[in-house]
Amino acid sequence: MILALRRSNPALRATVVGAYVLLVEWGRALIQTQPRLAVAALVLGGAALGVVAIGRPPDRLGLGTSRFGLRVLGGLALAAVLLVPAAVRSSAVPMLPAGLALAAVAVSVGEELAFRGALYAELDELGGAPVAIVGSTLLWTAAHALSHPPAFLWAVAAAGLLLALWRWACRDLVAPIIGHVVADLAL
Repeated sequence: MILALRRSNPALRATVVGAYVLLVEWGRALIQTQPRLAVAALVLGGAALGVVAIGRPPDRLGLGTSRFGLRVLGGLALAAVLLVPAAVRSSAVPMLPAGLALAAVAVSVGEELAFRGALYAELDELGGAPVAIVGSTLLWTAAHALSHPPAFLWAVAAAGLLLALWRWACRDLVAPIIGHVVADLAL
């Protein structure tokens, strides 16, 4: 089944990946509303999102190792930009408990592998960079509709667009992963 999907046309692959990541994100958001299940929902949701990257060439996902130091530096720069909303808050940000920190890392990495990794690659093959950037940003925003207040979705969309533009301009997923992880740990 999976091999048949890999050989199918780009539109079908992009549709299947997009539907899968939306269902995982919405399912995670609904399960996460149960207080005792929140951490497990984040960790398992992140793992379920990361599954879409299995079997895909690392370079196609933007996970090459060339210029790794610059990729890490880029990730820290992205994190700084993503943290601007937290910096303008008047109150101090509390430290995350260890279990929640692990959950934040798991879901951040899973989301990047899914949205700016596999989904971006499928949409790029389907219609080039504009389709990949806009499509992954729209699905990213829709995926967060159940877990974020409507007024915050503009910030979610802006973050998704920034990360997708980085993915396109640098052909890199390492920096978006680092930026996303640091931002989620701080927010």
